[in-house]
Amino acid sequence: MLSPHEFATLMLVCQAPDQLDMNRAELDALLERQLVMLEHGAPGRRRAYLTKKGRSILHALGADIASHRSHGSTAERGGQCAAPVALSDEAG
Repeated sequence: MLSPHEFATLMLVCQAPDQLDMNRAELDALLERQLVMLEHGAPGRRRAYLTKKGRSILHALGADIASHRSHGSTAERGGQCAAPVALSDEAG
């Protein structure tokens, strides 16, 4: 079961990855549960994105499309979250 903070972090990865603090303890828990993955890009940059399992959890709870519905972009993504977004290790 996810804690409220882990669930909020999962939603941030989906809906506002640019606001995600890469040093959050909750991110480590989500990585361990294979709900998110990290991609290493340029030096000092990582990309956080949902795995299929992470998207399934958000979809089951209806949280994957809540904010996208008002922006009209859900159909473009098939109801799923955006592609990986570059994040700095220094976020926070």
